[in-house]
Amino acid sequence: MAIAKAERLMNLALCLLGTRRPLTKRELRSSIEAYIEANSDDSFNRMFERDKDDLRELGLVIETVEGIDGEPGYVARRDSNRLPPITLDAEEAAALGLAAKIWQQARLAGAASGALQKLRAAGMPLAADGEDIDAGQPHSALEPRIPAHEAAFEPLMLACRDRRPVIFDYRKSNAARPEQRQVEPWILECWRGHWYVAGWDRERQAERVFRLSRITGKVRSRQGKFTAPVPDHVTVRETVESWAGETATGTARIRLRADHGYPLRARALSVRELGDGWDELEIPNGHGLDAWLVEFGPDVVVLEPAELRADVVDRLRAVAKG
Repeated sequence: MAIAKAERLMNLALCLLGTRRPLTKRELRSSIEAYIEANSDDSFNRMFERDKDDLRELGLVIETVEGIDGEPGYVARRDSNRLPPITLDAEEAAALGLAAKIWQQARLAGAASGALQKLRAAGMPLAADGEDIDAGQPHSALEPRIPAHEAAFEPLMLACRDRRPVIFDYRKSNAARPEQRQVEPWILECWRGHWYVAGWDRERQAERVFRLSRITGKVRSRQGKFTAPVPDHVTVRETVESWAGETATGTARIRLRADHGYPLRARALSVRELGDGWDELEIPNGHGLDAWLVEFGPDVVVLEPAELRADVVDRLRAVAKG
């Protein structure tokens, strides 16, 4: 039924946009198959009035013009329904191209690619797949990419958009087994190549942030509305950065194997060569640093604080247990 209505609305819109003069109800009824099949005049009139209102709600400007014989006619003039020219500066074009690349592994990859093709046809400086974005700047050997390989990305994105609660199994980095979480998802954020979802944990009655790569199994939607208010986008982004380790609350000292851990070296407050292939670094210490350090495996040894060292050891033991 939804497909049939969408097809009927499309046909009506095409008729109204393609005519050079207003069309009467009688002419429209004889031109659109769904109207021809209407059981009665009353049924057709109700259908036509609903369709006309739906098209106007979607933004189509439909004029009603009274004919010589007093019978009203309908037309959607192209000049009244033409969008203004689309202009993007270099930064906007680059951001749009990067956003479309997120969908390369998702279900909407075809739709994103089609949208970019239309913008390119209109003269927008957007790159094709695999090419640098040409925004009037010299080509670069480096191309920004935001991967979205996690199976949980798309269902969580849709749940954030539609404000639908979800259920999923989540394995913390220091836990051997996953546990079920009931979440009202607010927003998805990408930080250091990893996707996070921030939302309201119903069981813990608190705000929580979850890394998508640690979600196991399927993300399942739940009926009902959100029970907690959704905070401002900026506030949620700050929360994700804090949980992922962006906000430092102190410093930590670590030993790092020479010529390894360049992301850690980039954030280091100081670096001292120890010899024997090791360096000592002082780095900002915040929530989530233990999970990040574990990713460097045997190339990192935490010296202090003791709490951070214990957290890293716990995580490594959990990984070893599988």
